[in-house]
Amino acid sequence: MNYLIVFIGAGIGGAIRHGVNSATLRVLGPDFPWWTLVINVLGSLTMGLVAGYFAFKGEASQSWRLFLTTGILGGFTTFSAFSLDTAMLYERGAVGPVAFYVLASVLLSIGAVFLGLAIMRSSLA
Repeated sequence: MNYLIVFIGAGIGGAIRHGVNSATLRVLGPDFPWWTLVINVLGSLTMGLVAGYFAFKGEASQSWRLFLTTGILGGFTTFSAFSLDTAMLYERGAVGPVAFYVLASVLLSIGAVFLGLAIMRSSLA
């Protein structure tokens, strides 16, 4: 049942992401990836609000938490999960692991995109 809950939430989040992408592109133009920046910031803000509510109120079932965080916000942006993981490590006082996680996530992810592009470029060219 949890997979279905996440699946439905991710579909909703993906649809919202498409709407924000389209609106941001229309308003701000294609010269800079504002749509991704807006989505990452909005998703991270929303993740903070939702996680904070769950932490301080705790009045939500596991299904509801999965639907909102992994589902909707996961479909909207995975950057919100990265941001929450970073905040949780920091709040535990794990400063070294936070620095490693942030640097490794950003550098390895960008490197992986370039690697994937290079592999496809060489194999399809």
